[in-house]
Amino acid sequence: MLNRIGRVFASAALLASCAMGTAHAEEKVINFGLMSTESSTNLKSIWQPFLDDMTKKTGLKVNATFASDYAGLIQGMRFNKVDIAWLGNKGAMEAVDRSNGEIFAQTSAPNGDAGYWSLLIVRNDSPINSVDDMLKNAKNLTFGNGDPNSTSGYLIPGYYVFAKNHVDASTAFKRTLNSSHEVNALSVAKGQIDVATFNTESMDRLKVTQPAEAAKLKVIWKSPIIPADPMVWSKSLSDADKTKIREFFATYGDTDHEKAVLKEMQLGRFSMSSDDQLLPIRQIELFKQRNEVVGSTTLDAKEKETRLKEIDAGLAKLQDRISELEKKNTASAG
Repeated sequence: MLNRIGRVFASAALLASCAMGTAHAEEKVINFGLMSTESSTNLKSIWQPFLDDMTKKTGLKVNATFASDYAGLIQGMRFNKVDIAWLGNKGAMEAVDRSNGEIFAQTSAPNGDAGYWSLLIVRNDSPINSVDDMLKNAKNLTFGNGDPNSTSGYLIPGYYVFAKNHVDASTAFKRTLNSSHEVNALSVAKGQIDVATFNTESMDRLKVTQPAEAAKLKVIWKSPIIPADPMVWSKSLSDADKTKIREFFATYGDTDHEKAVLKEMQLGRFSMSSDDQLLPIRQIELFKQRNEVVGSTTLDAKEKETRLKEIDAGLAKLQDRISELEKKNTASAG
């Protein structure tokens, strides 16, 4: 009798163990990809409270996955080792194009800004008040362009101000120099150059570090927003999981605890986004390719013409999409 009872309990224990094993096996784990460098070794401690909150509110087990570069996160998403990743816009474009990724949200600055802006600046006492004024008087002006690898100091104004007006910034002015944001701004403030590229983040810093010099500057052009970093998920996630994750990001920051976590992460609240966030970045990339083709010494004239037509067609398609979204936004606002 005792043996039979023992066998019953043993069988029950085995069944319970199997059930628990099955539950653990079926528990959904979300691998959240973050780029970790030597300068951000405390990233895990900063993000862990956020990931813990995500686990609690979604019911999904969220694990941090660290990589030494964006390429590691993008490859991880491609091979289903990373489910969600915090990427820069360029990295997000790679993930969307090559790793089955999709943008669903984006970060914001602590003040709520969803990005930053490229600027053109002159001195307060300058008669130049617009891009038109600048271009009409370009032959009499000294221009401070940004570093060729700078998005806000070179690529953004290079496309929106110069390429779209069919102007070559390197030859249009009396003299063109390439320098850092701060050097350009201080050179304008001191009257050493007439107009220069700059950006809103650098302007904010200059107002703190050298307020007297910042007060001498006047903005004559502000770019479309350069989007803040996107959050990308793998399209392979189930619709149910996507719904839980989207809801979590959309509402995170409602409580004092969540606000404190975001502050520690040096972030504002998340906003919902989509792959359309990449439209201006794609324009920049194509513009960069266009410059490379124009300056190529290995392509013959016919190859250049063919390639430039392809790139210009791509730019036109992107602009059509941007115009379509602007119309929708205008209609929604009305």
